[in-house]
Amino acid sequence: MDREQEQALAEAVGRAIARKRVEAGLTQEQVAEQLALGREAVARVERGTAIPTIVRLVELAELFGCRTEEFLSGASTREDDQAVAIAGALRGVSLKDRQMLMEWLTTLAQRLRKGA
Repeated sequence: MDREQEQALAEAVGRAIARKRVEAGLTQEQVAEQLALGREAVARVERGTAIPTIVRLVELAELFGCRTEEFLSGASTREDDQAVAIAGALRGVSLKDRQMLMEWLTTLAQRLRKGA
């Protein structure tokens, strides 16, 4: 993995952590307090300028009530992981809306393949 890919991964994981924090209804300050960190340390992770350890990812997952893999699956460049992330995004969406989204996604993917 080159430096650019590593940075993109760190940023994607940071966005996933920030999204889960917001979903959990917590501020950066509250997360920092729970994990005995400074608020700026949490902010650096969420911006992707600091990469959390595996231990820290487990602590964050416990705090947010989610699975650790949720931080990584959306950040992965692997198609299988991305498919799992898409399936998770569809969870709770009505059948009619899921069908509409699938049609939209299929059309968009076809157009992108033609343009490549």
